[in-house]
Order: sequence, then C-alpha cells, then structure tokens
Amino acid sequence: MSLAVAAFTLTGCNRENIMELAPHNQISEEVAFSSKENIILSVNGMYQAAAIGQYNNANPSSAGRGYPFGAAYFQQNDMRGEDMVNTASFYAITYTGTWDPSGALNTVYYWVDTYRLVNRANLVIEGVTKAIQNGVIPEAEGNDYIGQALFFRAFSHYELLNFFARPYKHTADASHLGVPYRLKASNSLPTIEENASLPRGTVAANYTQLLADLDKAETLMTSKAARSAKNAIVYATKEAAIALKTRVYLSKADYPKVIVEANKLDGLYTLTADPNTPFANNYGNSESIFSLENSATNNPDVNGALASMYNGRSLIAISPVIWNQPTWLATDKRRSATMVRNAAGVLFTAKYKDTGTLTDASPLLRYSEVLLNKAEAKARIGDASYLVDLNTVRNRSLASPSTEQYTSFANLTAGINAILMERRIEFLAEGLRWNTIHRLQQDNLTPTSGIPAKYRNGQNPTAADYIIGVPYVYKSTDVPAIPYSDHRYVWPIPTLETSANPVLAAQQNPGY
Repeated sequence: MSLAVAAFTLTGCNRENIMELAPHNQISEEVAFSSKENIILSVNGMYQAAAIGQYNNANPSSAGRGYPFGAAYFQQNDMRGEDMVNTASFYAITYTGTWDPSGALNTVYYWVDTYRLVNRANLVIEGVTKAIQNGVIPEAEGNDYIGQALFFRAFSHYELLNFFARPYKHTADASHLGVPYRLKASNSLPTIEENASLPRGTVAANYTQLLADLDKAETLMTSKAARSAKNAIVYATKEAAIALKTRVYLSKADYPKVIVEANKLDGLYTLTADPNTPFANNYGNSESIFSLENSATNNPDVNGALASMYNGRSLIAISPVIWNQPTWLATDKRRSATMVRNAAGVLFTAKYKDTGTLTDASPLLRYSEVLLNKAEAKARIGDASYLVDLNTVRNRSLASPSTEQYTSFANLTAGINAILMERRIEFLAEGLRWNTIHRLQQDNLTPTSGIPAKYRNGQNPTAADYIIGVPYVYKSTDVPAIPYSDHRYVWPIPTLETSANPVLAAQQNPGY
C-alpha cells in the first residue's frame, strides 16, 4: 500500500483551527470524491492519518509521532503499564502519571489526532456514499471503503474510551461519562458547530455505537480472501472488524459474544510455527489480521517509528517486572535472541527489526489475541475447552509442548490468571497491556487496582535486576502505583478542547 498524501484535512480540534477546510496544499472535499482515483487517494489519506499522524501548524514537532495507531498507540499503552520501562524522558509524563490538561502533549495529541482520524473517516463515509449515489464508483467497491472508515471510527472512539473514561464496569449500567462520539464530518459551518458542542456520551452509549459501527463494517468490507496477501493485512477487512469486536466485547464482559465473534474466524487464520515470524515477515504471514504499513519513504521517522523507539534508540526497555515472572519459562522462544535484544545485560524487544529504514508494520490485531480472548471468555463461563485455545498460543513457544503445556488448574481463578499472564508475554511491547489493566478494574475474579507500580523512571534497568524465575521486588526509587480512586487514573480532556466547547468544560474529568 502506498500511503498517499491526504486529500483533505482539518488542522485541529477547536473551532478556530477547524475552519481551515481546504489548506493551500490540499484539494477540496468535492474534488476528493469526484473520481475513483481521488477516492482511493482519500482513503489512503485516512490510513496515513491513522499510522503517522498529521502535521500541525501550532506544533510542528507533533508530526510523525504515530498518533493515533502508529507508534504512539504502542508507546502510550505500554507506558501506562508495568511491563516496559521508560529509559529516557520521552514518555515520562505517561509513565509517571504527571499529565495535565494543557501541557502534556502525549495526552493532548492522543485526543487531537484521534479525532482528526474520526473526521477523516466521517468524510470518507459521507463522500463515498455520495459517490456511489452519483455513479462515480461501483457500490460494492464503495461499500468496502465505507466499511474501512467505520472500522477506524469505531477503533478510534474505543481507544479514546480506554484513556479518557473509566472502564465499562465502573458503574453497573455503564452510565458514567465516556467521550463525544462524532458521527458527522466537520465539513460545513453547521457540522463544525455541532461537533464543537457535542457532549460526552455515556460509556454504554459509546459502546453501543462503536459496536454498531463494527457490525456494519463487517457487512460492508471485503473479506481477506478477496485481497492479495499483503493487502489482506494492511487494509482493514471483514475479519479485522470481527477480531476487534472480540476485544471490545471482552472489555464489556460480554463473554458469549466474544466467543461468537471469535468462532467466525475459525479456519481463516493459523498461528505461525515460530512466534517471531509475524514480526520477521510482518507483511506476509498467516496470523496478522490487521497492521498499518510503514515504508522507507513513509513512516513516523526516528521520533515515532516502532523500531526506532523500542529497539534502535533504546528508549523503551523490557521490565524486570515481567521478565522475572516464574510462569514464563526460561526456555520460552519469546525470550530468544530473535525476539529480545540484550545490550550489555539490558533487555529490549527485537520484534521491530528495521532500525534503518523503519519499515516495520504496526501490528494492531493478531490471531493469537483472538484465541486468548476466546480462551478467557470460555473460562469465565465455565467452558473447559479454553485450555485448547490457551495452549494453542503458548505451545508454539515452548521447548517441549508435550510435557510443558497446561493440563489443568487448581481453580477457575488460576486458569484465568494463566491466560492473563500469557497475554502479557505474547503481546509484550505491542501496546495491549493497558487495555487489560483497564478492563479488569473491579473484576470479580482477577481484579486490577489502579495503575500498577513500575520499575524506576528515566534509566536503563540494571542487568542484575533481570533474574528469570525470581519475582522482582520493588524499591523505594521505583514509580509508585496510582490507586483507581485517584483522579490521575484517567487522562484529562485537553484544554484546547474544553476552551472551545463549554459543554465539555463542564464534563472535564474530576481533579483537573
């Protein structure tokens, strides 16, 4: 996929910036959807907005950081958890929980660029719908593009909920505040004003809408079988919508629905024999469901590319907190040199390998996650076949699966904890840790409590702290936990948004 320059854009979230509908170097919305060629450029522009972020006149340094689903997605989600270490100053605010509504660019641009992507998606939905009606593009092809845009709209709002709202189970009916769910493109004065005054919906309402978006996306998008091997990974497909629904339903604790969705993918994907293959061959393997493409000429640059931040520049290290876990076997292939780089005793992920031209794809959905989502859902409803799904993921990384695989657990909680540990190991450095921490607040069986304590901030871990099988003991110099009751558990809505929207100003997260 060649990610083209966007055909249209908005340069900010507040009304003053959002008025610039047609910057000098871009074409109008009418032209963007006037031909099949321009529609393809517009859709590719949506992907670029997802992978790389967008140049911002007010803060040019924010460009290319990978907001919202490029490198920033992985970095911010990992820095909220305890399994990766912030070794420098890049992610200190997220790592230590010292954000504020106006000064913490990590939180500000997570909001700003994610809503920019939402607007891109809405523009594609509206523009392609009109193009179909006008006979510019065949209905089936146009519906596929609309489905891809719905997928991004749903994914974007879901991600915002994970940072700016309390989890689904915070209230019994999820009636607490979520985020504004934008269904219209800001492409006219009336829609600009409408979006600029949208209130926060409830979390329940947000989930209802994003799942409706994903259901519709599933019906509209092309299946992976209709695409080339690479395009089946780097463009959203029917299967990507299904896979994302397993994650969303797990967050909602709707376990039967997780299983229903996961079963739709039976036989369509297989895990690779080696856990390193999805990263060594990230544009052509059998388990990657959806990844965003990067190329030598179109990537988030050294300030935002995965291989740069996690590997080449060594800005994010593997934490002794996860490395030392006794249930992570010493012979597990995910500890091998193909997946972990040892730099004088300090450990970094080697999942992202191209530190030169930064072409590693951003892996957003893999089949191993679907299997573990299904395993956990089955376990929670008492279906003992969860062991098969759990072992399918775990066994490929074991030295001796026949003797080391799981056969039983003392109780249900122990089984679920094994699944959760497998998630931490399997998706280390893939930006999924915070999602799990967030959804398990107030869980009835395996609860988490706030933001976990972390290895000390701003320095490489000490080689002596890495001891396989010996749980890490926290020190006074480490980053303390933040209780769930603390206002810092959720991010503040950025000042640039609340200053333009008095409705949101009145709905700011408490404590900010």
